[in-house]
Amino acid sequence: MENRARVLIDCKDAKGLVYKISKVFYDRDLNIDNNREFVDKEHGRFFMRTVVSGLFDTQELLTELKMITPEDAHIRVIEPKDKKIILMATKESHALGDILIRHADGELGAQIECVIANHDTLKELVERFDIPFFHIPAEDLSREEHERKVMECIDQYTFDYIVLAKYMRILTPVFVKAYAQKIINIHHSFLPAFIGANPYKQAFDRGVKIIGATAHFVTNDLDAGPIIAQDVIPVNHRFSWKDMQRAGRDGEKIVLSRALALVLHDRVFVNGNKTVIF
Repeated sequence: MENRARVLIDCKDAKGLVYKISKVFYDRDLNIDNNREFVDKEHGRFFMRTVVSGLFDTQELLTELKMITPEDAHIRVIEPKDKKIILMATKESHALGDILIRHADGELGAQIECVIANHDTLKELVERFDIPFFHIPAEDLSREEHERKVMECIDQYTFDYIVLAKYMRILTPVFVKAYAQKIINIHHSFLPAFIGANPYKQAFDRGVKIIGATAHFVTNDLDAGPIIAQDVIPVNHRFSWKDMQRAGRDGEKIVLSRALALVLHDRVFVNGNKTVIF
């Protein structure tokens, strides 16, 4: 039976890499259905994403590719199938609701394992979609104690990514480290501007003419992780900060869904504090 795979390669740049890698596919009689590559000349890094099809053993293909690429090569051979995600939320429904609808319509490209929230506001909404909902309140607990309970819940599942669908709590370094490069956040601003609380009020006070939304991987630097997707919305002097907030929420859910589509289809490489996207 014919196989199909996404081959992702990230390594130190070297002469002839595209030729050598393509030759491995050719020698194995594999068809290249899609191919993109990029060289970060500033840091000498090579990135390549190839979709191949044919008869092959995944481990044998991986071993052969490692033999012809630099020693530091990070190579993944990924079967194109739905990934598993966990959603985290607080009270706002727009980002979470958009993901739930896309999942119900078969457009998400992922299986939602559960939703975890620090309030029970969204419980009824989530349960309409027959998805497990866990309310883990944070009141009367330290941040560390609350996160331990959240992590105990998360660790019951096998998953690929955690999506913060307007989860309005700052994560500790312990949590971020436990799920490094697996946490995706949507921020209601055009980063790096207006980080932290109430960015729409900050933007209004500054008199901006555009507002935006940014989806990014979470790191220990608040709202400063590698950016996956962004978009902007024009505003003017007639907008109050509440008007900006309402307009921004539409942008947030669109940008988050766009970022998820890229990540779930293995189109994103993390390159330091940046991303390479194919």
